[in-house]
Amino acid sequence: MTQPQPQPGILDIELYVGGKSSVQGVQDILKLSSNENPNGPPASAQRALAEAASTLHRYPSSDHNGLRAALSDLHGLDAQRIICGCGSDELISFLCQAYAGPEVEVIHTEHGFLMYRLYAMAAGARIVCVPEAERHVDVAAILAAITPRTGMIFIANPGNPTGTKIPDEDLAELIAKTPKTVVIVLDGAYADYVEGWDGGARFVEANDNVVMLRTLSKMYGLGGLRVGWGYGPQHIIDVLNRVRGPFNISAPALAAGEAAVRDHDFVIQHRAQNNAARAYLAKELAALGVASDPSDANFILARFASQEQAEACDDHLQSLGILVRRVGSYGLPQCLRITVPDMAGCARVVQGVRGFLEQTA
Repeated sequence: MTQPQPQPGILDIELYVGGKSSVQGVQDILKLSSNENPNGPPASAQRALAEAASTLHRYPSSDHNGLRAALSDLHGLDAQRIICGCGSDELISFLCQAYAGPEVEVIHTEHGFLMYRLYAMAAGARIVCVPEAERHVDVAAILAAITPRTGMIFIANPGNPTGTKIPDEDLAELIAKTPKTVVIVLDGAYADYVEGWDGGARFVEANDNVVMLRTLSKMYGLGGLRVGWGYGPQHIIDVLNRVRGPFNISAPALAAGEAAVRDHDFVIQHRAQNNAARAYLAKELAALGVASDPSDANFILARFASQEQAEACDDHLQSLGILVRRVGSYGLPQCLRITVPDMAGCARVVQGVRGFLEQTA
């Protein structure tokens, strides 16, 4: 060897590619490729961010007390069992660092969020990918994949990029039948879009091996600041805090995050707007022959007749400045994931897809 070598398996990791944000030579971009809030962040969070500018010479809080208290107040959770991260991605990394490793098997479903696989591979773990049933998580398939070497199970709920949600009774069955030595991670990045649902918190409260992850990137529009949080049994949170850097979230991000969490009206208004626009977009595309499963997130997964048709439609939409997401890397090459915009944006998407289908009829 003539140069330093990384740990085994690192070079097998495929680089993550984010959603497109521009097309050369095209103006008036409608970016629907990263599931961002079309309204942007709450005005309260923007004010908090601006006010934090005068204190940039100070290190941020290492215990995130203000943000954890706001989350505790909103969701009725024990603040001591809340951990905050640089996006929920960082918490996925902590979990893999702490509970995965060589010879440990990490289970995820075939259309699950790509970062589960990437962080587990970075920890040297063995990846076990189980099939879904028509883009829905199959609890029986997960249970059948568990072996004595299983260390962790990742489940996105609602799913990304499918948008489908697992019924609580199915989650209860999975948890009841999984060995208590296995960490079950319920990733609720899109849980805020399901009105009246706790994202799985009740399962965390009732079990010593269940962890819930959440983010402020989607509903709260803070993707650019990278703020996520998790809730779990005290013994797991204590472990994760041992691998967490003391200043893993910046002071401005903490200030904006706390303000956003306390802005209850923003969430109520945006959830209603998103869910109405989502229903309209799905209905109008279905009328054109482009189906999608009922989604509980801020996007829909549009299904085309073939990979070739999906990619050709994407090319057409890009020419119009409409940027959606190809999801072949998720095992869904015949689909396009489309973030739900406002009603005007929905009409623009529908018009673009209609124009494509008419041209290729």
